Order: sequence, then structure tokens, then C-alpha cells
Amino acid sequence: MRVDLEVNGVRRSLDGVEPTESLLFLLRERAGLPGSKNACEQGECGSCTVYLDDVPVCACLVAAGQAEGLRVRTVEGLADGDRLDPVQEAFVAAGAVQCGFCTSGLLVAVHDLLARHDDPDEPEIREALAGNLCRCTGYEKIFEAVRLAARRSR
Repeated sequence: MRVDLEVNGVRRSLDGVEPTESLLFLLRERAGLPGSKNACEQGECGSCTVYLDDVPVCACLVAAGQAEGLRVRTVEGLADGDRLDPVQEAFVAAGAVQCGFCTSGLLVAVHDLLARHDDPDEPEIREALAGNLCRCTGYEKIFEAVRLAARRSR
């Protein structure tokens, strides 16, 4: 089947999509956008988080066909050309990236949090990131990056 959708501001028509394919597979393998990671395939880790019509979703849980006619924004779509989003810049500045596997999902989650609330407190940050698992860090650098991004965005 064909899936027509908007990905990071560009209209795309992707052919040969199987009914059992996930949005994650469509993005990574058919659209060539490897930023969203395939980790658990059960919606538990958050590594595949993308925006679907401005709502963060685990792309591994969305059937590709469900995205027909909708807007998808991936971690690659957060940047403005070569200019990183302030959230991405803050993660780099704070050293909040280790292996990088969880980073794309965390970036989308933090981007969404700061779009809704420009000065989140610690409990709000923890709640916003609760669906994102990181196996490498103790999360402190990630929380530092969120606070830095919030300060820079205000």
C-alpha cells in the first residue's frame, strides 16, 4: 500500500508499505530517517518517540497506515536546517549524551515539555521523562540539560 504523509515539513508518498509495518519502520527504513531508535518495540523505552500531529507517540506502537494524511516530526525535524533546536544544543552543552540510543526520544519528550511549560520544576521534568529509559546515565546530566534548555528558551 501507499502511505501519504508529511514528514518534517515535507510531503512524502511511500510505496510498498506492508499492513504490519510500524511507523518506526516506515520512518527508519522507507523514509531514511534513522534518528528514532528501535529498542523495545513495546512502547516501554521511549527511544522511538516522534510527534504525530503534534502529539508525542511511540512510533513502534503506531501502524504505518495510521499515519496516512498526518504530520510526523522526528528528532531530525527539531533542528532548523543546520541550526540545532535549543533542546538539542542543551543536551550537547550539558554532556547529556552517552551511547545516544535514548537521546532522540528524550529530545522529543523535552521539546514537548518545554513547548507546554517553559519553567518546569523537578517533578514536572521527571513526569515528562518517565516514559524514556536510559541505560547509561544516572539521569542527572539529562535533567541538567532540561533545566539549561528551559533557561535558554525563556
